[in-house]
Amino acid sequence: MPRSRIGVVLALGTTQTLAWASSYYLPAILALSIAEDLRVAPAWVFAAFSWALVVSGLLGPRVGRIIDRYGGRKVLALSNLIFAAGLAQLALAQSLPVLWLAWTFIGIGMGFGLYDAAFATLGRLYGDDARSAITGITLMAGFASTLGWPLTAWGNDVLGWQYTCLAWALAHLILGAPLNRWVLPRAPGVQSSGDPDEKPEMPMDRTMWLLAFAFAAGWVVSTAMAVHLPALLQAAGATNMQAIFAGTLIGPAQVGARLVEAGFLTRYHPLLSARLSTLMHPLGAVLLAIWGGPMAAVFASLHGAGNGILTIARGTVPLAVFGPKDYGYRLGLLGAPARISQAAAPLAFGLLIERYGAGALVVSSGLCLSAAAALLLVASKADVGCRGHRLDQT
Repeated sequence: MPRSRIGVVLALGTTQTLAWASSYYLPAILALSIAEDLRVAPAWVFAAFSWALVVSGLLGPRVGRIIDRYGGRKVLALSNLIFAAGLAQLALAQSLPVLWLAWTFIGIGMGFGLYDAAFATLGRLYGDDARSAITGITLMAGFASTLGWPLTAWGNDVLGWQYTCLAWALAHLILGAPLNRWVLPRAPGVQSSGDPDEKPEMPMDRTMWLLAFAFAAGWVVSTAMAVHLPALLQAAGATNMQAIFAGTLIGPAQVGARLVEAGFLTRYHPLLSARLSTLMHPLGAVLLAIWGGPMAAVFASLHGAGNGILTIARGTVPLAVFGPKDYGYRLGLLGAPARISQAAAPLAFGLLIERYGAGALVVSSGLCLSAAAALLLVASKADVGCRGHRLDQT
């Protein structure tokens, strides 16, 4: 990888780690403390977070169009300012309306600054050759929970949740915004001379619907497991210690799988990686159903590996299938159903686990297998691998 591209990957990897740690992974640690201070049920805090996911999903196509036309440097830097404003507002929240307003700002920041925007930026810079850079930033940002959760928990214990939110806001201002604004290069010219408000012609054809469903199903399962994994594993027979230990393996498993993607699977078309990733969770669920608690760590590792590769596939598959033209807008369209579906995942799977216990894994495995079936139906010029390997020969 050229030195200039390594600098871009390091900068984006750092800012993506910051963005995910201070938004998506924040409620898991702070929700109870926030709810206690505001004298509301924790469900209200998670509901506000779900609203933020909906906001980010609705913004995705518009943000993608902006990046397609002008590049992502200013968009990503702006996201850091919006994140900082939302986190500062959250720190000052003393009522539910202010809490929801804060999460609205954070949701806007997520729409402008998480993976879809970063992937679109790389697609705008490198075109068809963006796959290695996409893999690189996900390798770094795969540690967002590994780093973010302990830092947020430490801040909550030592400083309180309000100052913890302010500390994350400050990190966006002194680290995130400068890296995005000054390290990322300018995009190579304006992509088109038409009306910037005019939407590209991009019909939701069969392939688009299949990919949108597959990514939405995968992210629903990922979000549900992020919230409910310990309770689900204990319902399957794991002890509390086994469940906690299993949870610590998801981050390393994600990163390990991405290393395999970077070192081996790049010789094949990214559809192969995507299809394999959707089978990992169901395989782990079968092992957990047969042998119970002792398989908790294996299940978590397989789930984490599948989730790690599917995250990369969200960026690489559309690029390989459709090419770099209007790539950011396409990512926004494909990502919107996933973000909106994610918002309902914690509540839906909480109810499933409450009623069926470990039987909820039947639903999550069914979603993953449905995603696998959808990806198997995707057929295009991209069914020829990057080095001449056909997918039906691998």
